[in-house]
Amino acid sequence: MDIGNGVSLEKVDKFCYLGNMFNADGRCDLAVTARVRSAWIKFHDYLPILNGKGFSLKLKGKVYATCVSCLMHGSEIWPMKVEHVLKTNRTEMSMIRWMCGVKLNDRKKTEEL
Repeated sequence: MDIGNGVSLEKVDKFCYLGNMFNADGRCDLAVTARVRSAWIKFHDYLPILNGKGFSLKLKGKVYATCVSCLMHGSEIWPMKVEHVLKTNRTEMSMIRWMCGVKLNDRKKTEEL
């Protein structure tokens, strides 16, 4: 696209801004998906500590906070919609359930966990 004075711009489907991927229309679907994926990678890396019997709850809490921090990193610049909030909340609750050894079928309330 030519904007004058010999300057042309390339039209793209997605772009990177401050390390986050955005759709050309400004949606943050790609950024949310990337953050969820990254948080799960960190969670799996730390799973021996999170599920281990010999570690204090304080240490487990700090490790878990690292995973949630990874999940929410950069979210202050996302134009979040309800579906994105739900996706990040589901991810966090899935991690908590996994740490506690609780499955969805066990019907435990969030407050109990």
